[in-house]
Amino acid sequence: MPERRYRLDHARGRLVLGGLEIPVPRSRTGRIVTGSALVGGGILGFLPVLGFWMVPLGLVVLSHDIPAVRRRRRRVTVWWYRRKQQSRSGSES
Repeated sequence: MPERRYRLDHARGRLVLGGLEIPVPRSRTGRIVTGSALVGGGILGFLPVLGFWMVPLGLVVLSHDIPAVRRRRRRVTVWWYRRKQQSRSGSES
């Protein structure tokens, strides 16, 4: 299975994405508001300053508090990992 490259460090209030650490609110409500704002801003990614990169980041933040988002994120993670494994095995042949 894929290694965990991102996680929410509750003790320090940080979202860890590989080597990058982003501060997030420690309260559940604060994280839900922050994640929703990121997704909402990402939908307006065609505007200056805002970007489509905000949608996946918002979904990662939301996935730690909302089970439905967590299940979908997990499915996408597993799908992506299997896709990478298939492309690696296909290119080696």
